[in-house]
Amino acid sequence: MEKLQQWQKVKLIVGSALERPLAERSAYLDQVCAEDVELRSEVESLLSAHRDADGLSESPWRETSAESEAQPKDIGPYRLLREIGVGGMGQVWLAEQMEPVRRQVALKLIRAGMYDGSTVQRFKAERQSLAIMEHPAIAKVFDAGTTATGQPYLVMEYVDGLPISEYCDAKKLTIRERLQLFIRVCEGVQHAHQKAIIHRDLKPSNILVVELDGKPMPRIIDFGLAKGAASLAPGEMLSTQVGAFLGTPGYMSPEQADPDAPDVDTRTDVYSLGVILYESLAGILPFDTTGWKNRRREDVLRELWEAEPLRPSTKVSADRKTATRSAFARGTDPRQLTTLLRGDLDWIALKAIERDRDRRYPTALALATDLENYLGNRPVTAHAASIGYRARKYVRRHAPGVSVALAALALLASFAIMQGVQLRHITRERDRADREAAAARSVSDFLVNLFQVSNPSEARGNSITAREILDQGRIRIETSLTDQPDLHARLLGTMGEVYESLGLYSQAQPLLQQWLNTTRQRLGPEHAETLAAMNHVAENLERRGRYIESENLAREALEISRRVFGRDNASTIDSMHTLASIALSEGHYAEAEKLNRESLEIEGRLFSKENPLTLNTMTYLARSLAEEGKYADAEKVQREGLGMEERVRGPEHPETLAAMYNLGIILRMSGQTAAAEVVNRKTLETRQRVLGLEHPETVASMTELAETLDDLHRYADAETLYRKTLAIARRFLGAEHPDTAGIKYNLACNMALRGRRSEAIALLRDAMEHGLPLRSALMIESDADFRSLLGDARFKLLVADAKQRAAAVPSK
Repeated sequence: MEKLQQWQKVKLIVGSALERPLAERSAYLDQVCAEDVELRSEVESLLSAHRDADGLSESPWRETSAESEAQPKDIGPYRLLREIGVGGMGQVWLAEQMEPVRRQVALKLIRAGMYDGSTVQRFKAERQSLAIMEHPAIAKVFDAGTTATGQPYLVMEYVDGLPISEYCDAKKLTIRERLQLFIRVCEGVQHAHQKAIIHRDLKPSNILVVELDGKPMPRIIDFGLAKGAASLAPGEMLSTQVGAFLGTPGYMSPEQADPDAPDVDTRTDVYSLGVILYESLAGILPFDTTGWKNRRREDVLRELWEAEPLRPSTKVSADRKTATRSAFARGTDPRQLTTLLRGDLDWIALKAIERDRDRRYPTALALATDLENYLGNRPVTAHAASIGYRARKYVRRHAPGVSVALAALALLASFAIMQGVQLRHITRERDRADREAAAARSVSDFLVNLFQVSNPSEARGNSITAREILDQGRIRIETSLTDQPDLHARLLGTMGEVYESLGLYSQAQPLLQQWLNTTRQRLGPEHAETLAAMNHVAENLERRGRYIESENLAREALEISRRVFGRDNASTIDSMHTLASIALSEGHYAEAEKLNRESLEIEGRLFSKENPLTLNTMTYLARSLAEEGKYADAEKVQREGLGMEERVRGPEHPETLAAMYNLGIILRMSGQTAAAEVVNRKTLETRQRVLGLEHPETVASMTELAETLDDLHRYADAETLYRKTLAIARRFLGAEHPDTAGIKYNLACNMALRGRRSEAIALLRDAMEHGLPLRSALMIESDADFRSLLGDARFKLLVADAKQRAAAVPSK
């Protein structure tokens, strides 16, 4: 009995191995035979005999050679023409049907000598599976029966096509065309699942593509590993017990590859579809299977269960050769391909191959629907379901005139999920779902009302700006969501952040302060939301030159965060960032370096190196190192950070531009003025295009470029730029803003270097009287040119006066 069971196991493994390409068999045997040397030896012996045989007639499965010679050339109305495929269970022939119609068909015969119960059952299951399915994406079954000798056969549609991956590459289909074709495949798989059929071996070679009227049409074939499911209760998943290791490595779901997994269901096909989708997008599998044949099955399973697959966009960009090849096959270039994949397609592909099937798409139809949403520029379920994300999709589809306001809308709406998290802490569990739904509806209503500014009866058609939308929202929010004070406060804070992103610091201040007051009163001073509001208000104070107030608030937030949440917490890191930025503004460079290095050490333990928090810290650290005169270290840190910023966030993201701006400063300070000019001009041009001419960050870039021109002794060009910058700063920031005073000081230096003494003195005095930052006042004290220009006694009086005025700025 034991030998019989062993023989049944051998036949099952050999049959499954023969259904795989020759290159994949060794890896398959490593997995199914594991450490059973005797089993492996017997299987390999039979496979070797099969390779040496001349076709099916000499197969090791044959009992006698006479059976081979008895293979009929005609089976009923079908004439066998040539063998087109062979597997462990069956042999596929191209045949010609003679009557009642003449046509070419594919005729599959069960292999002679394999008339045991399990093999016949599998063959009959495939025959039954195909018989009950009727879908354009599934190869049709025409007939079935047995030969005169009792050999079962199946007659199917002959699909003369290419595997889907080969077809797409050969035709150089674009990403959009590939997705449209893949959606048809998903629809075919969904049809099979509705018929209670799980394919279990979906891979490119089992999805052939033919052209009908010049249009590609997929055909799913080879349901030899398919399993049916019994009638289920409503809502229950289709499932089938796994009797053995069946499928194709690289395309199998983790649960199908694991012999200890209790069952597989329709989601195993979703996983295989996800791998095919990933390969269709990136031109490479999510996992490198080339080394699997030399590894133990347990190690391969561990990788499937534990390893995090890279996003398709990251996988493509990681290898230049792969990126070039994949991009060429998709009719684009590597950079554009990475951009196309980044975002929604990354999320969709990763959700489809989630190792936890409960987090995977529940059905093939759900996967197809998300892809259709992507093609239709609608929100996809794989993406984090924030209102901001949905709003961005809506604007792209329906309101190109409000494209400038897209970032504002995203920020205004993104707080919905955050608010849901907070509601869980202050409401009873039974009310949680209702409260979150009410919050989402309230936000949705607010956003709809907000965009009524684009109604032709209220405004100028669709030609509106982000500033108009914000101003409209600021007015309406006074009467909106007042019955939900926490939601109301968070929305105020979000709008304040948007004002700040546009450089409107004064307009942001009352909104941020009201957010802080409400959260502190309702949630308490130690709540994470309160600490976030404290940091935002501190940053706003810093940007308006009120350094002492800013520093005091930031230190309070950091002390509370460390005490309540500990060092290794995102809230603590956020507070450290805020305080480090203020320290830089105040000229406390050693403290800024210490805070940034501590942040970087914590982030290295908590996050990946490309985490946005880590990238921000690298920029802060590089600046503090440069201010301390550690130019080589500063440049190294900043160049590394800038490279990651461009890769992760894109070349025109505000944080990427901040890193580029920082690099320009470092180059200028270290004497690399020619290189600094190139970087500063590029930063200014991009900021002016992305942020606008009057944005504070654009003003900062103009000032930095002017300083670089001064260092290059191009004083006239520098003066022109200084005066242009000063006019913008006076109008946009105000005459007493520290940055405005700093520009006056720089222009005074320019005048002094050119011997224009009276103009220099007038500008310097004006700067000292109107908000010159304390660090600039300290710089004047060591400025030999001004000392010489003004005379020692007069110079000391001016410096003393500048220090006194600068120290008093925060109290304004």
